[in-house]
Amino acid sequence: MSCSKPNITLEKCKKLLSKVKNSFRGKYQLYTGEKLHWIQVVLRLESSIIPDIIPWILFFCFYGFLVSLLHYCGFSIAFTDKNRVINNTIVIFNIGLTLLLVFRTNTAHDRFWEGRKLWGALVNTVRKSAQSIYIVVKEQSPKDRVEKEAILRLVVAFTIAMKLHLRADPLDEQLASLMSQIQFFKLRHTNHPPLQIAFWIRDYLQYQHDRNCLNTYQLTALHKLLDDMVDILGGCERILKTPLPLIYTIKLRQLVLIYCLILPLELVSHLNWWTGIVIAFVSFTLLSIEQIGSEIEEPFGHNANDLPLNMICNTMLRNVEELITLAPGSARSWQL
Repeated sequence: MSCSKPNITLEKCKKLLSKVKNSFRGKYQLYTGEKLHWIQVVLRLESSIIPDIIPWILFFCFYGFLVSLLHYCGFSIAFTDKNRVINNTIVIFNIGLTLLLVFRTNTAHDRFWEGRKLWGALVNTVRKSAQSIYIVVKEQSPKDRVEKEAILRLVVAFTIAMKLHLRADPLDEQLASLMSQIQFFKLRHTNHPPLQIAFWIRDYLQYQHDRNCLNTYQLTALHKLLDDMVDILGGCERILKTPLPLIYTIKLRQLVLIYCLILPLELVSHLNWWTGIVIAFVSFTLLSIEQIGSEIEEPFGHNANDLPLNMICNTMLRNVEELITLAPGSARSWQL
């Protein structure tokens, strides 16, 4: 009996942990690392799209009320049930608009997911590069250890500079803490900081090869990892600098607005004074979906629905710092 109780407790803990991960709160914490109440999570996610669409929602609510008022006053503005041509046209328009919204959202999600895969590949490449440099590059003096640790931090600096480059943000203190003042000064006067950092890492590798601290095969392998990092940077720039055609976004917004202007004329004869509320809800739904697609198609920004690049960069920084801190004391730890 004494053995069964811990098993029951462990099973309950696993179930509780699974429920937490499946909740809004748990998923958001897993995604961003922030521990918030589920109401705070919903408000934060909604806050990135609501301010852009709330003026339109208020406009359509007032417009629906105006249509109801005109209908109550006896103006013949409502589409009658006998006019099947107009009613069928609205139904077809509704189906076409729904398909366009689905296509828009799926296309934006594909770009979002591709960005996430690129950053996931970057995490793996940085880990492999840091471990390879630490193990493969030979040390001939204490100074070599200091230079190696500086290069390992430059590997992480590449990812942080890449994040800032994609967001068009200025260089920050976190990036400055990973390099010397001279290097940071040079980065502030270059047009593409990530490529400059990649050049410094390549120069270090070539220097170690010239000192016979790396053989040709090791140098080629390390250059290949660095090439992969630069390719990932290029893939993210492709997503950033090649948005969906602007005319497609404009046309979709026009169709949503036209639909929300026509729909009250069909519903007012059945809903009367509820027309404004219903149209506000319909416009909120359609405009929210359209705005979500517009937001996640560029996933490298600061909005709550964008990729958690800060957490990803901090994860890579923590991995490299642990390598620098723990590896010297655990040298030849496999020799048990």
